[in-house]
Amino acid sequence: MAEQRVRIETNKIADWKSFHTVFQEAFGFPDFYGRNMDAWIDCMSYLDDRDAGMTRITVARGEVLELEVANSMDFQKRVPEVFQGFIECAALVNSRRVEEGSAPVLALVLS
Repeated sequence: MAEQRVRIETNKIADWKSFHTVFQEAFGFPDFYGRNMDAWIDCMSYLDDRDAGMTRITVARGEVLELEVANSMDFQKRVPEVFQGFIECAALVNSRRVEEGSAPVLALVLS
């Protein structure tokens, strides 16, 4: 199983607004992206569906995207509510998929 890795530079994240900007730029979320965590979960849930148009970054069905969270300890210290929300929502992406009978698609790598 081939894996793809995307690195998120968390030093650019200072609040929820910048969180959504960083992820929209990194993943190429569509223009109609709602810039909230429900919309983030929606986009990230389609990482293995190239035709959905929810993200520029995709993996093949059955593959997992490794999301490297650079400077994760600093991220957690600077904006703990954003960090915690991000961790919870990343887990919800996989949980939603498992409930629907699909395989998890997202793996966090905290560096």
